[in-house]
Amino acid sequence: MANLEERIKKLAQWMFESKYLVVFTGAGISTESGIPDFRGPDGVWTRQEKGLPPITRPSTPVEPNAGHRAIVELQNIGKLKFLISQNVDNLHLRSGIRPELLAELHGNVAKLSCQSCQTQVEKPLGTDTCKCGGRLVSSVVNFGDSLPQKDLEDSFQHSSYCDLFIVVGSSLVVSPANDMPRVALRSGARLVIINQGETPMERSCHLRFDEKIGEVP
Repeated sequence: MANLEERIKKLAQWMFESKYLVVFTGAGISTESGIPDFRGPDGVWTRQEKGLPPITRPSTPVEPNAGHRAIVELQNIGKLKFLISQNVDNLHLRSGIRPELLAELHGNVAKLSCQSCQTQVEKPLGTDTCKCGGRLVSSVVNFGDSLPQKDLEDSFQHSSYCDLFIVVGSSLVVSPANDMPRVALRSGARLVIINQGETPMERSCHLRFDEKIGEVP
């Protein structure tokens, strides 16, 4: 369906019908807050490939945008079962997402993680030692590091339960996170992708939006 209004109505219908809705977000959801993504039309790596200078990050604190608030609304009306995020910007929690409904696969810039027990605490804490005696370090997952095991296991489990899986602002090229929509599909879920730029799952999705996220209320 080419018409945006028709696609939005279809998405709303599927949300209404859904008994187990899971949302998966990538860097693209935060671009309208002023944080550049990576592979989008004006992303960090896209600009590098074109020989363009990097985008200047905002000097003022970034705030959750309409995309974040829409997911919170799904939570508040009881539709959101789980939210999986590849982002580290803390905007989902600041927008009002309940921590127990959120898996942050790549960590969070606002949190420290214990190297021994994996407990996470808010920054700044004033100490680098956990209550268990382990060392507190940044929770952000760097290239080559292992993803937080509980978040990863929870994400795959909820993906296998869902009947509607909505990808928001992800190019779906980073493993193992990009396996989660495939798990949802194998379980019979409908797959919706909202992303500017192609993904490896164009032929598999049931509904596709390439508009800006803020245009898909």
